[in-house]
This record gives sequence, structure tokens and C-alpha cells, in this order.
Amino acid sequence: MIDTYLTIKEDGQSEIEIKKSRFICSLKRIETEEEAKDFIQALKKEHWKANHNCSAFVLGEKNDIQRSSDDGEPSGTAGVPMLEVLKKNELINVVAVVTRYFGGTKLGAGGLIRAYSSAVSHALNEIGIVEGKLQKEVFVQVEYPLLGKLQHYLEQNQFYVKDTQFLENITLCVMVQNEESFKQAVIDLLNGQVSFEDGEYSYVEIPVANKTS
Repeated sequence: MIDTYLTIKEDGQSEIEIKKSRFICSLKRIETEEEAKDFIQALKKEHWKANHNCSAFVLGEKNDIQRSSDDGEPSGTAGVPMLEVLKKNELINVVAVVTRYFGGTKLGAGGLIRAYSSAVSHALNEIGIVEGKLQKEVFVQVEYPLLGKLQHYLEQNQFYVKDTQFLENITLCVMVQNEESFKQAVIDLLNGQVSFEDGEYSYVEIPVANKTS
């Protein structure tokens, strides 16, 4: 498992218009090359009246698989610029499809490159990018009177609380990167009136800025 990764916040779509041509960018998280290809084909079927459905995707923890298609646009003016936006943002496991409905005005090679790049960048801005960080579940058990103090500490230090159970005592599932320092800080905060159990490792996703915005 990798320590961190960047990807889109969720699947989504956005649209821009350039000289009366519509550029609709659809983004999707993927786990396999087959999933990427199925998504591309589904959009081609949905937008069968469109002039072009250009695509690019990156797959694997180190982007071992990179694919792009100009789908009839002049070579190198669509798929590759789209792929470069995904790579510049260091995204993994994402497919982008830009559907173009021609508006009657030719853009030229440079104009097409800018248009397809902009369509993907705009979609990333609209949908959002997240950074996934590998963290460990720590179950923190405290008595009810100590909950407010503990919650204030967690909020101030921006810890993600995955779950809270209210039983005889309260148990919070907190995601942490350095469990030993976290535990010691909570012990000091609550004068030792706390108990811990270790859980599993999983990723916590936090919004980050688009590097091409």
C-alpha cells in the first residue's frame, strides 16, 4: 500500500464553450483498464452525435498504464494534452473523456490543445481533487464528562473521527498517522483517564487544490 495518492473527489462532469464548440469533460475513478475502456465506450454511445469523444487515463500506483486517444482530432491535439493535465496534477486511477460538439469555427492545433486541456482542468476544479493518506484506526475510549475536552483537541488538530459509539463509555474511532505520539498526547490531555485499541489501516481523503487552476 502506498502512503499517499491523489485522485478526483468523485465521478462527475463539467462543460465549457469555446467559439461555439461545446467541450463536455467526464471524469471517473477507475481500478482497471477494462473499466476505463467501458466508460469511454459508454460515453461514445451516449454522445453518438458528437464530433469527437477524446480520452485519456492513468492507472496504477505509479501510473504504470497511460493511454490517450484523439478520436479523429489532429494527432496530438486532444488525448495527449488531456493526459498531461492528469499527470501534472499527479492523479492516479482516473479516466477523462472530453466530448466535443463542433460549433462551426476551427480552432487550429494550438487552439485545440488549449481547449482540451482547459476542459479537463475546468472539470478538476468543479469536481475537486483529494489526497488519500494511509492512516491507522485508533479506538479511544473515555467517560462521558471527558468527551468535550477530547473532541476539542481532535478538532483543533484536524484529526478525522471515523465513528463514535455511545455505550457505557464513549468510543471514538480516530484516524492517525503517528499512533504513539497521538496516544501520548491524549493521555497527557486527559490525565491518563483513557484507554486505546488499535484498528486497521485505511485511507483518509482530504481536498487539495488543482495544480493547473
